[in-house]
Amino acid sequence: MYSEAYSAVIQGIEGCIIHAEADVSDGLPCFLLVGCLSSEVKEARERVRIALKNSGFKIPPKKITINLSPAGIRKDGTCYDLAVAVAILSALGIINRELLHKAVLIGELGFDGKLKSVNGVLPMVSTACENGIRYCLVPKDNVEEAMFADGTDIIGVDSLNEAVSILNSTHPERYAVRAEGGMPGKTGNTQSTLIPDFASITGQDVACRAAEVAVSGMHNFLIIGPPGTGKTMIAKRIAGIMPKMQPDECMEVSKVYSVSGLLTKDMPVITDRPYRAPHHTVTQAALAGGGRYPKPGEISLASGGVLFLDELPEFNRQTLEVLRQPLEDGWVNVSRLDGSCRYPAKCMLVAAMNPCRCGFYPDRKKCTCTPLQVKSYLGRISTPLLDRIDICTETVQLKLNEIYLDNDIKDCHKKRNSTSEEIRKRVLQTQEIQKDRYKNENFSFNSCLTPSDIKKYCTLAPEAKDFLECISEGMSFSIRAYHKILKAGRTIADIEQKSLIEKSHIAEAVCYRSINSKYWGEGQA
Repeated sequence: MYSEAYSAVIQGIEGCIIHAEADVSDGLPCFLLVGCLSSEVKEARERVRIALKNSGFKIPPKKITINLSPAGIRKDGTCYDLAVAVAILSALGIINRELLHKAVLIGELGFDGKLKSVNGVLPMVSTACENGIRYCLVPKDNVEEAMFADGTDIIGVDSLNEAVSILNSTHPERYAVRAEGGMPGKTGNTQSTLIPDFASITGQDVACRAAEVAVSGMHNFLIIGPPGTGKTMIAKRIAGIMPKMQPDECMEVSKVYSVSGLLTKDMPVITDRPYRAPHHTVTQAALAGGGRYPKPGEISLASGGVLFLDELPEFNRQTLEVLRQPLEDGWVNVSRLDGSCRYPAKCMLVAAMNPCRCGFYPDRKKCTCTPLQVKSYLGRISTPLLDRIDICTETVQLKLNEIYLDNDIKDCHKKRNSTSEEIRKRVLQTQEIQKDRYKNENFSFNSCLTPSDIKKYCTLAPEAKDFLECISEGMSFSIRAYHKILKAGRTIADIEQKSLIEKSHIAEAVCYRSINSKYWGEGQA
């Protein structure tokens, strides 16, 4: 007696349909599972056997062989239990086979026959939709997450008996869950993250302006300054001035969180821009992804949002170096013996650091570091990594009357920073200009411009060209540095809705690059 049921496996953040083939035949009674299985999948034999017994099904003393095909793909996790149990019951004639080729079965079985939630349901259901599967039976705790994928009927199942009843019914679509008021995660049940407002930052106008420019062109951003001057405050607010995520972005980011097991009942999908701030003791695998059985890292969990590295020089240098390729390509490729995985890494890098160990360089009245100590501290950041940061700015110590500016209402009205909502509107307008300009390209933001693209899209006004030539005579910027100045200048011109890059735009872009001259000696005359 032969039968099969469908389930799914995760590869990276994408799924692949798995056939659970069951053969029940005469022979020495046993229960075999084959098909390149991990230890938790092999343990499904006992979970399924006991779940079948406690659900009231009598399994005859036969030789039962289950093959999870294709056998060349490694199977991890516990999501195949339901498909294995259903395939056995179908081979025994207990379940009607008619619906099995139209359904994907996902879920872990408990000894009592109850269905438990599993990780990675969203990419599995999305794969089922792409393969034309009509029904997806998932644990009830995973229903909200699964419903974010359009194109298939989602049926929440509480137990093995309930799954059998649904599969033997003539109209299983009546068990499908219907969203009220739209798809979950699109109009409701979203991630509720309270992001602080830029208006609450006192002073630091230059740093706030630099943050707006960085987000507008999706440039990587570095903030340098003494302790307690607001570097982290600015970084925490950056996700709040990014435009809202589009449905395709929500799907991609939610898949990453689903595979990582970070989606919950209260947050079934990700609709807000992620903000990740790993500690400086983070390992290479935790930051970029990997491990013996690959999982997404912090850079992938921050995809679509902000990856904030506070105290940048304190990170292990080798750990930081693994970011170089993902920051350029927007993807992390993790290769292991059992196969390779690809995770998105389309995030904006925001880093903050003190200029020296004590944090007060170049103020020699406060700084206690020797020149050698300062050089050694700054040298922890490699030049290749610095080359991937387009915009660098400083935060400064505020005077007492600047900190308590709110005491003077009139003065406060004049100098108060824009709110995050006001900045977001300007950012959205600027990014729309870029998307329209690059609609025929494979990128959407100024930060992605290559040297050939810079010649095509970064047209300078005559006075801006003369100004840039004057700078080249007095400062020793590298060609890469000039390209970054032009890319930042292009973004500043877009903010002001100018087609040509003008002198003022180049001057501001040079200021964002001159910080490197102050601390690392780049561009010094």
